[in-house]
Amino acid sequence: MSIHLLHRHVLEDHISGFETDPNPNHLSVIRRPVIFSVLARAGHEAEVAEALWNAEDVAPRLCGPYEWLAVSRTVGAETVEAMLSEIANASVIDQSDGRVLMEISGPGVRKILAGCVAVDLHPEVFEEGRSATMLCCHAAANIARTGKDTFEIIVPRSLAGSVFEALMEMGREHALTRGFAD
Repeated sequence: MSIHLLHRHVLEDHISGFETDPNPNHLSVIRRPVIFSVLARAGHEAEVAEALWNAEDVAPRLCGPYEWLAVSRTVGAETVEAMLSEIANASVIDQSDGRVLMEISGPGVRKILAGCVAVDLHPEVFEEGRSATMLCCHAAANIARTGKDTFEIIVPRSLAGSVFEALMEMGREHALTRGFAD
């Protein structure tokens, strides 16, 4: 007997049938991101951080003291795991199936996120490349500024639906559209 499993994204019902051409303000859901937790062993924080920042095809997201999320949209989990396992004095755990990655972008993105987070996202305070773990729509999330008007939001899979709906509600006056990223 052969069993075929079909991958169904946790936000499929929130998006399927509602896709439109993206407006300037758009919320993209990344279907199959690779996300690993990386923890540095005591006394080796700087070398682990440097190795993460120099890793190819991986974007490190600071979570807390000596803890990062390593995110990739370009290579598979096996490739990322092999690369991360070569970092001395780091513990690595695959979180890909337990996290959801969304990207929100557009000229109104900071106003939309202002209704969801209690952190100043002004470009002079929250610069490109910066990330932090914070509450977003009443859920623990890691938020990273990845471009001039672009932010990534990583949330636990179990809370993705409520965060997604809250973001859409906050973005209503800014004509926020939604869809899966290609």
